[in-house]
Amino acid sequence: MSLYVFLRRVLVSFFLPFLLLTTLLPASAQEALWVELSAKAWTLYQQGRYSEGIKVAKEALKVAESGVGPNHPAVATSLNNLAALYKAQGKYAGAEPLYQRALAIDEKALGKDHPAVARDLNNLGGLYDLQGKYAEAEPLYQRALAIMEKALGPDHPRVATALGNLAELYRAQGKYAEAEPLYKRALAIHEKTLGKDRPDVATDLNNLASLYQAQGKYAEAEPLFKRALAIWEKALGPAHPRVALSLNNLGALYRAQGKYAEAEPLFKRSLAIREKALGPDHPEVAASLNNLAGVYQAQGKYAEAESLYQQALVIAKKTLGPDHPYVAATLTNLAGVYQAQGNYAEAESLYQQALVIAKKTLGPDDPKVATVLEKMARFYKKAGKQEEAEKFEEQAKAIHAKSP
Repeated sequence: MSLYVFLRRVLVSFFLPFLLLTTLLPASAQEALWVELSAKAWTLYQQGRYSEGIKVAKEALKVAESGVGPNHPAVATSLNNLAALYKAQGKYAGAEPLYQRALAIDEKALGKDHPAVARDLNNLGGLYDLQGKYAEAEPLYQRALAIMEKALGPDHPRVATALGNLAELYRAQGKYAEAEPLYKRALAIHEKTLGKDRPDVATDLNNLASLYQAQGKYAEAEPLFKRALAIWEKALGPAHPRVALSLNNLGALYRAQGKYAEAEPLFKRSLAIREKALGPDHPEVAASLNNLAGVYQAQGKYAEAESLYQQALVIAKKTLGPDHPYVAATLTNLAGVYQAQGNYAEAESLYQQALVIAKKTLGPDDPKVATVLEKMARFYKKAGKQEEAEKFEEQAKAIHAKSP
């Protein structure tokens, strides 16, 4: 699998990590400050200004702790917010204890079957899911689903969200038969409770389409992606970031089929929307640059691809930090361009940098590390270094053998 696809964001409807639960704090100037800081942190999160957001989220956490004590649900909310910012930066080790503390607080304060506990389980599960720790994520998603069904009933929109998250976990593991009925049930719930033209329905359509795409069922995926795009354009306007995401996903479907003429204008429109809506230095802009570069690379337009990958790399390093998985993915993509042109020395250096970052941020046994290793093995084969190629192949096989 091309790592450029890894950068394609499949939209999964997680519970919002930033929940401004204003009723949890006593009415006071302290409450107003907490709400203000939390709102500011959320804005910075949306803008991709994660380092600034972390500083503000830490202030909000201090205000909550001093106002209601360390074991209040408002503190759990602030912990979730701060963890989400760390997760966005790829600082998973920093995010995990925050999510765990939030869960412990809510379980003790609200009871183990409260919807807020389901939110916490979902967020912690999402962190493990992102790292490929599927065995740890699955029971958390399953418990979150059970809580939501019990508390809200089987046809509540939040149940659909929980179904979508569990389905996405199965999709990521290639368990397509388990994922499909969950996606379909989520879609049915949202269509029944919200109507057929709502953004949440578009999310479900997008995710189901991605499942079909993963199985090579392109004919089934295309109309779902198109319907999702139409819903988002109508509901949110043609210049909304979710429209950009939808264009991106449809473009990736065409690229997978070698339909580059159809894919290119979609990626370009996605890029233009993101640059205007989010600013030129947002991580989503880097993702769009990666995807457009992938189209050029596939067509042998290496100069155009190289320029876009380099732009994406600068943005990713600036906004996410030099050790983020996106940086590793972009380095791998750029290395592929140099490899295709016979510039082996430059390609080797970038592959090695990418491998170091991937192991550091994701852990040595993550499936995405195996993907980098497989790319390096192919590189060394092409470069005539068979011994090196076999070494990396064996390392990749060992990772796959450990995967569930």
